[in-house]
Amino acid sequence: MTARGATVRRLGMFGGAFDPPHNAHVALARAAVEQLHLDELRIFPTGQAWHKSRELSAKQHRLAMAQQAFAGVPNAVVDGRELQRSGFTYTIDTLRELRQEFPQAELLLVIGADQAEALHTWRENAEIAQIATISIAARARPTGATGTFDASRLPPGRRESVELPPMPFSSTEIRARAAAGQGIDHLVPAAVARYIEHHHLYQSA
Repeated sequence: MTARGATVRRLGMFGGAFDPPHNAHVALARAAVEQLHLDELRIFPTGQAWHKSRELSAKQHRLAMAQQAFAGVPNAVVDGRELQRSGFTYTIDTLRELRQEFPQAELLLVIGADQAEALHTWRENAEIAQIATISIAARARPTGATGTFDASRLPPGRRESVELPPMPFSSTEIRARAAAGQGIDHLVPAAVARYIEHHHLYQSA
């Protein structure tokens, strides 16, 4: 509460390549809105990701798929600003913009455990942890990962957790299945599956 008794707005940020967005992404978004009591969850398809060696699918496709995937999530808004930036996309830049746009809001950065483990490598990660509460979703770890999550590598700051059932599939697996002509209906929202089929995405090597 503020000094005048007004409720502080809770604004979440959830970013990713969403190439394509799948059921675990949607489940995470729903869980974040419900468990973190978010007034709004901004979903950001990334532009040119600095940490990905492969070329992402065209921005218009990833934006459209994200809009369809998260359309049914309460309080979720797909924000395409990162797709319009030139050069690499960094989380800190978006958080700074959100802080300027919503100066009274409590910002929460929603990330999976795999992203949290790499957070210490992100640009201006200490400032990220000061601007936003790091909200970590404990979901299935990447294939081949061993050991337990080491929270000591996170920069100092506020933290919250999001509980999520294990969902081991990934966008990499979905792209491979689509390229091989295998079904993906059980892995992505129905609208996303139709979009991928209609636009023949992930068919070329």
